Amino acid sequence: MSRTAEKLPLPGQIGYLLPRHLRLPVPSLDIGSRQIRYSVLRGNSRRYTYFRFTPDLTLEIVLPRGRPVDLNSAIRSRQDWILSKYDEMSKTRQVLDEETVMFDGTQLRIVYEESMEKEEVEPRPESGQVIIRATDPSRTPELVRRWFIRETSRYVVSKLSELAKAVPAKYRRADVREMGNWGYCTRDGRLAFNWQLIALPERVREYVIFHELTHLAEFNHSQAFKRRLRAVCPDYRDREKELDKITAFKLGTSHDI
Repeated sequence: MSRTAEKLPLPGQIGYLLPRHLRLPVPSLDIGSRQIRYSVLRGNSRRYTYFRFTPDLTLEIVLPRGRPVDLNSAIRSRQDWILSKYDEMSKTRQVLDEETVMFDGTQLRIVYEESMEKEEVEPRPESGQVIIRATDPSRTPELVRRWFIRETSRYVVSKLSELAKAVPAKYRRADVREMGNWGYCTRDGRLAFNWQLIALPERVREYVIFHELTHLAEFNHSQAFKRRLRAVCPDYRDREKELDKITAFKLGTSHDI
């Protein structure tokens, strides 16, 4: 997803896809029995208001540029869609839960082994398990985070150069970090990817990278962008649907690669 930043003047609102450390929290929506986190962004369109969910189930409301919008009315008008989409995404596959962790598109059963000397993660995909050795089971998310950062960084470094030649595209730098989306790019050629990328199936990981590389030529989601993406990833819509069925979990930090 391409990023353009403009901070909104209203309290509690944020600039269009500003870096996470600059974002201001917005109260959650209470719709029916659901409590849905949301943030308000300013987009490039001058006419339309868009609604979308990030992988961590945060609702992003993208307002048109240079035109006032009654936010409450906009939310009410899309309430049915918001509930339907939230329920749909709530049923998606989780990258990490109490019993399993997704790695390379496969759910591995977590087997905890107490260890007072060494903390480590030992994936055993052939047996459908991952061994977590730690002083306490509560250390599991942090150890998975470290493991994923290493593996995602290795993957992005090797895959970016390969796929960039296919697009073709040139980027300035790339990093792996905690973020609401799976990836984004900036106009000056900087790419960033979610540190949980390695959890996804290979074909879906490739789609995320192709998507961001294509933005280096088309910094939007226009028909021109879709044509370019289709040229290097003909079944991108199918891969996109697969991605929509996977939910990331919120924990992590940034790590330059």
